[in-house]
Amino acid sequence: MRHGRTSSNASGGLAGRQPVELDETGREQAVAAGARLRALPFAAVVSSPLIRCRQTLELALPDTEPVPEDGLVECGYGGWEGQSLKTLAKDPLWPVVQQHPSGAVFPEGESMAAMSARAVAAVRRWDARVDAEHGPEAVWAACSHGDVIKAIVADALGLHLDLFQRVVVDPGSVTVIRYTPLRPFLVRLNDTGGDLAALVPPKHSGPDGTRAAVSSDAAVGGGAGAAG
Repeated sequence: MRHGRTSSNASGGLAGRQPVELDETGREQAVAAGARLRALPFAAVVSSPLIRCRQTLELALPDTEPVPEDGLVECGYGGWEGQSLKTLAKDPLWPVVQQHPSGAVFPEGESMAAMSARAVAAVRRWDARVDAEHGPEAVWAACSHGDVIKAIVADALGLHLDLFQRVVVDPGSVTVIRYTPLRPFLVRLNDTGGDLAALVPPKHSGPDGTRAAVSSDAAVGGGAGAAG
């Protein structure tokens, strides 16, 4: 599960590892996800140690005690943290993050390849642990961040990290992966459980009525989702 929307998501900023909290929409997203998730018998619940993930689980699964997992923490964006995505889009590193993320290293921060490696390792380690302690059919949950979940999905699909920007993971969404001895299966992706209103094309008209160009850039950090 990705954490609910934060004030930083809503304002178009890149929070990184800053202690930003859920906004009202984010809290509603967490509660809505919890209404579906509470029906599942989780053998374990783990979380990124950042407060937005902990708040999400407090609202979604209030009867559980999540275990902090540093491997699922947000990417270390270093000097990019706290800046607006509009400003960052002018940085020379931006096209690398978009088109060759496996080669992206954030100033005073982490590389995207390192983020992917430690997140995938954490998920596979926890899955093996739950399997050993509760059996192969056991279900467990993790709460993390947009780019982290996208990297885990790319690994499950056998995609190179340079393709992970093609994956979308909205705030409050649930993604389901089933691991087996020979291959993972992507069961659900970016599931918010709502209607399809978010698929209505947005209005991209400029002030003069002409149609604005549609960007192919991914939202670094995961973005604000349809609610944003």
